[in-house]
Amino acid sequence: MGGAQTQTVLLGFCWVFSACVPPPAPIPDSAPFHPPALRPSSCTEVSTGTPLQKLLDAAPDSEKFCLREGEYVGPILLARGQTLWGPRAAVIVSTGQGTTVQVRGKGTQLLGLSVRGSGSRFDKQDAAIQIQGEDVLVDDVHVSGATFGILVEQSKRVTVSRNEIHGRTDLPFGLRGDGIRFWESYDSALKANFVRDARDLIARYSQRILIEDNLVVQSRYGMHLMYCREVTMRNNRSIGNVVGTFVMYSQDVAYKNNLVAAQKGAAGMGLGIKESGNITVEDNLFLRNTTSVYLDTSPIQLHHRNLFVRNAFRLSDAAVVFHSSPYRNRFASNSFHDNQVQVRVEGGGDALGTEWEGNGWDDYAGFDFDGDGVGDVPYELRSLSANLLDRFPDLQLLRGSPALSVLEALSHILPLFAPQAVLVDRRPLMRSLKVGFGHEH
Repeated sequence: MGGAQTQTVLLGFCWVFSACVPPPAPIPDSAPFHPPALRPSSCTEVSTGTPLQKLLDAAPDSEKFCLREGEYVGPILLARGQTLWGPRAAVIVSTGQGTTVQVRGKGTQLLGLSVRGSGSRFDKQDAAIQIQGEDVLVDDVHVSGATFGILVEQSKRVTVSRNEIHGRTDLPFGLRGDGIRFWESYDSALKANFVRDARDLIARYSQRILIEDNLVVQSRYGMHLMYCREVTMRNNRSIGNVVGTFVMYSQDVAYKNNLVAAQKGAAGMGLGIKESGNITVEDNLFLRNTTSVYLDTSPIQLHHRNLFVRNAFRLSDAAVVFHSSPYRNRFASNSFHDNQVQVRVEGGGDALGTEWEGNGWDDYAGFDFDGDGVGDVPYELRSLSANLLDRFPDLQLLRGSPALSVLEALSHILPLFAPQAVLVDRRPLMRSLKVGFGHEH
């Protein structure tokens, strides 16, 4: 069993049995194994040290080239439907200036090889690979030491798949480039890529994008959308980043069957949604995050709705946090277990304007006399300690202390101290739920 499979099984096992507290998620050093990109059936052999640009310029459209192991000096422009394939040990090396490989035209393909380095000009977006074209494929390429990894700009039907991208660890996050960036691109896909130590995997001003089966670790934003529409994000894993996924100013997004684990630290966030609508968050596992879901003025449009269904929130400091406007959101059939705070509203407000129905709460103290699996009395979240922490952030240093624990107990014993309700779920579930990443809890 591979390392990624072992990790998923361990997380799932510990999640199924509430008594098991899983260790921090291991951070992979490299991409899970996959078969290498297939060598073209007929191609022109290229020897080590050949000046690639002269060779490409002299070749006809749609010509295929196969590199032998060794180093080749960039930068190069690959265009006109040509294909450049190489084994991992065939490396195109930057001179330290500009973008190393530019991919242009229709039907152009870059396969299997490695690209090392780029220029360091952040303002010029120096990258290992920069794509601008249609029906382009970049598959199974290893990228290292570049300012930006793979940039896709003003393109259509581009597939970026199974690539391994390592960012520059000598720079802070703010000065690293994005591992993968799509900008003003359409009908394209990011599939099964591995990104480590980069800034973001991001799509901006793009539409009809599929983001699937990617693994992002030790980066700033695992996945990031800005001003996008009709995006599907499924079966991805975000482990040990600052933020797992952030959706900003976007709409019509499907976020399904993702694992979001160990987004820790003061800014640690599993999924952030800011001024975005028609977002469906379904069958995800949020594990060991500072905040698992953060909602900021979402949805912003009156005709938009957001739906959260069959997600598992486990071992988080706070499962769901609302910044403002907790309206037109619906939480149904989710599982809330082993979180320090189930739901919090910043500023001491409430989430009564959000629909809560049929969720499983590990702190529900109701009963089920008719045996239908639904609690006979509503679940009401009332937390004096959480209310105080929201109103007075300086008290955060006392989180988990005996003083707040005693205060919370008193608020349940003495009606005089009863805090206001944060939310009401009128049909809390008593039985196990099949939720989050395909497991049962």
